[in-house]
Amino acid sequence: MTNFEEKTIQSKQIFKGRVINVQVDEVTLPNGKTSNRELVKHPGAVAVIAVTKENKIIFVEQYRKPLEKSIVEIPAGKLELGEEPIVTAKRELEEETGYTTNELELVSSFYTSPGFADEILYIFFTDKLELLTETKDLDEDEFVELMELSLEDALELIKQQKIHDAKTIFAIQYLQLKGMK
Repeated sequence: MTNFEEKTIQSKQIFKGRVINVQVDEVTLPNGKTSNRELVKHPGAVAVIAVTKENKIIFVEQYRKPLEKSIVEIPAGKLELGEEPIVTAKRELEEETGYTTNELELVSSFYTSPGFADEILYIFFTDKLELLTETKDLDEDEFVELMELSLEDALELIKQQKIHDAKTIFAIQYLQLKGMK
């Protein structure tokens, strides 16, 4: 296998935010030349494929400012510093949906945009949901609407581009491969 490693000469942080940090790295390329790489540093995130006893998939609709529109997604959220992904998954499920579970199975993890970001997304599955007796508070700047949809309805929302993000489309395809009807 060819070695394509780029050696960092220097890094300069150009933005430090609540969700991401941005840096520019000067690197030595495999051919000995140098180049700059603009990098987004992200703590990672989780998403939960949650299916009710009635065979409905749990979604949330929320406004996404970068897209300037609302989309329908599976529940998801950012990892807190030092937090295990499974802990984040349960917390986000409770906060965004009002459901909880003691059974979360890791389906997969993947890098969301490896060309410029280090964000890794862990996707969990559960079909063992319980309604919380007391709902948890959302983040103060988070507004979501809970939706419970059949697989058929979710596929229709993909066609309408109301479900239009990779993690949610991945989730729906995962359920199709599992044989959900």
